[in-house]
Amino acid sequence: MESNRSGIENQAAIEHTRQAVRRYAKAWLAGDRAALATCYHDDFTLHYFGRNPLAGDHSGKAAALGVLTEVTRRTNRKLLAIVDIMAGPERGALLVRERFERDGKTAEVERLLVYAVRDGLLGECWVYDQDQALVDAFLT
Repeated sequence: MESNRSGIENQAAIEHTRQAVRRYAKAWLAGDRAALATCYHDDFTLHYFGRNPLAGDHSGKAAALGVLTEVTRRTNRKLLAIVDIMAGPERGALLVRERFERDGKTAEVERLLVYAVRDGLLGECWVYDQDQALVDAFLT
């Protein structure tokens, strides 16, 4: 995608995105739920894919956090690693590895979380799972 931005504006936009995504990653790695919540814009929208009861678009910070809390409750998910942090002028992303546990079963999955940053906060997220059918089974 070609942009009309100058090189300096482009680099500034990339750094702005990188800072927002890194702040979120740092809070997640620390297990700091309060700091995590401050990373989300009030108008945050979560796009959660799959064929499970939690799939869909969840608009508003409270609604999105409610879905993420329910995902954690159902899967006892644990962040194992942040594999990579990526940033561009319009989007940032985290490639993460998580462990899910439910009914005596465990699985590790890689997930790509793509973020749009607005006002220095995460404004939107699309969650792409390495194995969507596996995630769906844990959430159903």
